[in-house]
Amino acid sequence: MKFSSKMVIGAALLATASVTSLGAMAAAKKQVVVGVSWSNFQEERWKTDEAAIKGVLNKDHAKYISADAQSSATKQLNDIDSLIAQGANVLILLAVDDKAIIPAVKKANAAGIPVIAYDREIEDPSVLYLTFDNVGVGRLMAKAVMAVKPKGNYVFIKGDKGDPNSGFLYSGMMQVLGPAIKSGAIKNVGETFTDGWKPDNAQKEMEQILTKDNNKVDAVMSENDGMATGASAALKAQGLLGTVALTGQDGDHAALNRVARGEQTLSVWKDVRVLGREAAKDAVLLAHGTKMSAIPGVKVFDSGANHVKVEAKLLTPYAITKKNLDIVIKGGWISKAEACNGVKKGTVAACN
Repeated sequence: MKFSSKMVIGAALLATASVTSLGAMAAAKKQVVVGVSWSNFQEERWKTDEAAIKGVLNKDHAKYISADAQSSATKQLNDIDSLIAQGANVLILLAVDDKAIIPAVKKANAAGIPVIAYDREIEDPSVLYLTFDNVGVGRLMAKAVMAVKPKGNYVFIKGDKGDPNSGFLYSGMMQVLGPAIKSGAIKNVGETFTDGWKPDNAQKEMEQILTKDNNKVDAVMSENDGMATGASAALKAQGLLGTVALTGQDGDHAALNRVARGEQTLSVWKDVRVLGREAAKDAVLLAHGTKMSAIPGVKVFDSGANHVKVEAKLLTPYAITKKNLDIVIKGGWISKAEACNGVKKGTVAACN
């Protein structure tokens, strides 16, 4: 049988197309490697976030690799270099410092690696910002405290100075408390940033403020539950725990028990299981080439310190008090036994 030149060319083209198709299939099936850089994995909540991320990635047959910066911005830069060297083709970054991490973001950009700013904003237009509405969290805290302490001496225990969330939370608080502060009904008797959001630092700050103000404090606006733990220890030492309004966020189990016992006014619950799942799903989409703007739920966000426009997804937080403690129990976040430990019978509906 003779082969014409057209037949030979056609066969060559078919072979080339087959190789190209197989190559495309191989590329499509290339395993996604998600590199996660944690700022300080010692905090209780990050283990819950990690479990949610891993759960989604396991189902998608994606690989999870991670590093703990241990609250060091310098170590975090080295960690991210290591994650990239290990083959990460998408990064989820919980920044120690939103400015110090920028060189790592630029390095990822140069390598074509998408970046998700996890729960803490990184003001760079190339980054997808995934978090809860933290300004809204601040508003929820302030509204709950205003309901029980509409006037008096307020203390503000803010988070780490290098974390934009500290500013977002405070901004939300001021949207509610501002008029009362201006009128003099509320007096700011102490305000401080807390290195690393650490409970022991918060305890020392609270002790110093109580000493300075002769224990004349009516409310403590702690920006998270970990710091509320430190503040509550200082209050307890002075016999003030349960009489002073106290805020927090994250739904830490110890904090929710304090809420049930009347020792903490509220904990703003951000179901980080949802946040972790969303981050994992979005990471896989980005790794496969989906544009940030095409990811469901993404909107433009420009409320950062420098008003840089970034693509963002903001999830909804919930204020948990004695009245609606059943939400976190029914949601499987905490067991009834743990939430209600030490609670007097008949004082909390969810514990009956």
